[in-house]
Amino acid sequence: MLSTIINAISSFLYSKLLVIMLIGTGLYFTVRARFPQLRLFRSACKAVMEKPEDDQSVSSFQALMVSTASRVGTGNIVGVSSAICIGGFGAVFWMWIIAIVGSASAFVESTLAQIYKKKGEDGRCYGGPAYYIEAALHSRPLAIAFCIAMILTYAFGFNMLASYNLQSTFSGFSFYNPSVSPWIIGGILAVVTGWCLLGGGSRIVKVTSTLVPVMGIAYIAVALLVVILNIANIPMVFATIFREAFDFRAIFGAFAGSALMQGIRRGLYSNEAGIGSAPNAAASAHVSHPVKQGLVQMLSVFIDTLLLCTATAMMCMSSGIEPSAELQGAPWVQASLQASLGSFGPVFITVSMVLFAFTTLLGNCFYCDNLLTYIHKEQPGKRFMAGFRLVCAIVVFVGAGMEMSMLWDISDVLMGVMALINIPVILVLSNTAMKAVKDYEKQLKNGGNPVFRSTNIGLKHATDYWK
Repeated sequence: MLSTIINAISSFLYSKLLVIMLIGTGLYFTVRARFPQLRLFRSACKAVMEKPEDDQSVSSFQALMVSTASRVGTGNIVGVSSAICIGGFGAVFWMWIIAIVGSASAFVESTLAQIYKKKGEDGRCYGGPAYYIEAALHSRPLAIAFCIAMILTYAFGFNMLASYNLQSTFSGFSFYNPSVSPWIIGGILAVVTGWCLLGGGSRIVKVTSTLVPVMGIAYIAVALLVVILNIANIPMVFATIFREAFDFRAIFGAFAGSALMQGIRRGLYSNEAGIGSAPNAAASAHVSHPVKQGLVQMLSVFIDTLLLCTATAMMCMSSGIEPSAELQGAPWVQASLQASLGSFGPVFITVSMVLFAFTTLLGNCFYCDNLLTYIHKEQPGKRFMAGFRLVCAIVVFVGAGMEMSMLWDISDVLMGVMALINIPVILVLSNTAMKAVKDYEKQLKNGGNPVFRSTNIGLKHATDYWK
């Protein structure tokens, strides 16, 4: 009964409401900011390499890696596989579209997070949708509602799904027992995750900033090798992607399983543009101008979808293994790599899933630290945080043994609630973000390093960091 209700809500959100909101908002910001995805791409690459004056502060690169750790995860492997197995090759095209268009939303929300961030007593910066909702819209109840929605999404929905996806990659090995193995694997993952979480935010930043670049590069390298081995199939793959992406009879005839809906669903789950998650990491970075971190977070969307999701799609679609509903998730990816690389393929994808899922779990819990600080109006006590992190570890254990479709639907619905709160807010506050963009470009044009002051854009709302 509960599963049916959650599935019905998920279908409504992603077949009507969120499709219009996500694409419409992304297009609006793209046009209004004059295509920042292209025009400011070089500036984004420069900004990511800047280092803060204080060595102990979180850099742009570290904030990028934390947000990428949350974005880059099991969705890049299992999510892409599921989307193609259900919606066909055309789903890949709609993943690309939602990434390119959605990156403008990611740019705006992260810029706003920087403008309205606050500096804590510990010297760290805190920010995100809750902070700009309260500071600019003067609605703490709405801000707390967003915090609760995000905690439920990341600490519970996404982490349970990541745990399930990780353990499912072991299903192809002979030692795997469906009734026992998920719980054993989940238990091990919960213990390791709990150990890292109890080390606090600093340990999370260090672990993710080390693992994310290494695993991303290795994954792309193997994907390129598979594509090269199957290069003769690539023209057919691209032709099928574009043909099925615009098969409107199939789209409107069975929308729930269409390429359009699956591409948007899994693209949003993977890159998270516009739902208000990445701004929590973006606000932690120490930069001279808010727009710099907005540009950096825009890059995170590209890294996630245009690189890693495409890498999964291409190595699977070029392998010659036909996708099917029975193979959705890890099995199709493992079968594709085994066809191209032999026994090394399943082992590599299992290791990748372990790393992807692990960094996702840590990145998600880093966000929750920020949210709990906001709700408490100060850094929560050590006992409270230890208890919360132990609950997060238990959730990881429980998720490993749950049913896959139920976990996907729960995650989709919770993520949708976040988007329903955050998207209208960033639309209302878009004038502030656009003024910041103009200020940044004006200083850039004059040849200096852009430095922000709230008075530069005539900001009427009180800001804590940029006074």
